[in-house]
Amino acid sequence: MTTLDLIGSSPKFQALLNLIDMVAPVDSAVLIQGETGTGKEVIARSIHEASPRRNQRFVALNCAAIPSALLESELFGHERGAFTGACTQTRGRFQMADGGTLFLDEIGDLPLELQPKLLRALQEREFERLGSAETIRVNVRVVAATNQDLAQLVNKKLFRVDLFYRLNVIPIHLPPLRERIQDIMPLTEFFVAKFAARLNKSIDLIPDEVLEILKAHDWPGNIRELQNVIERAVLFSPGPVLHLPLDLKPAVKQSSEGASRTLAEADREHILETLEEANWLIGGQDGAANRLGLPRTTLIYKMRKLGIETRRSSRVRPVRQLANERGHAAANC
Repeated sequence: MTTLDLIGSSPKFQALLNLIDMVAPVDSAVLIQGETGTGKEVIARSIHEASPRRNQRFVALNCAAIPSALLESELFGHERGAFTGACTQTRGRFQMADGGTLFLDEIGDLPLELQPKLLRALQEREFERLGSAETIRVNVRVVAATNQDLAQLVNKKLFRVDLFYRLNVIPIHLPPLRERIQDIMPLTEFFVAKFAARLNKSIDLIPDEVLEILKAHDWPGNIRELQNVIERAVLFSPGPVLHLPLDLKPAVKQSSEGASRTLAEADREHILETLEEANWLIGGQDGAANRLGLPRTTLIYKMRKLGIETRRSSRVRPVRQLANERGHAAANC
């Protein structure tokens, strides 16, 4: 069994744990696919911790977080003078992970021009640093992850088919939290204990109605969103009883179709009220997302799902603030 704390008793999650125990002992490449916030890196670390490589390094790289021009150097390293600013010889993530596991997150964002070199490193276990002709051999297990449909990217010729099949030796699909309702209670208890200790607070009771509201929510941000909600709830609960943030309080999901519509309508009304209070500003310190305690992207997702159209804010804002917001929006596209 894996050495990390993986919380859940639902059939889908138990099947996932069994799969981890089956694939951990081998060196085959693993491709983890799932929505944002489902815990792909946690699963990758669990595979590493349950493998014979557990005493070696687990090295992670988010392919979407590194500019394309620098990604080759991050993966394979570079020699001194290989490019402007390369003052010293630098090891890449492949060499850092030698003997251990390399986790490549957001692999769907890997530039096409870099994919052949990654394919060779996977197949031959060798590569050259940027600016060097010397071949370096490594023994690395690669676990990749993405929230995109790689097969669809292959069809659109945005991802190499040979690299896809090389990564997809052992496919693992992480179910979204809305398909793991049974796991919401143990996850909530875990996060309450974690954040109560961190914030030096005493939370002794999680009311049944709170758990029902949590189970009713659709969790587009999955476990990461649940964690953020519980952290806010622990922070703002005045006493030993857990109180939820206002954006999750509207209604409790019941079995009837009418009750589900009521929950959606209440959620929509609450978001609309907050947007009006924020003068329809979504991001920023005074925006609706911050008031609701949600990431900006999560609020936009909920707005689209509930049919709420965005409007221009009529508030006069300084030019510097407008520039910052546009830069932030561009960075999150």
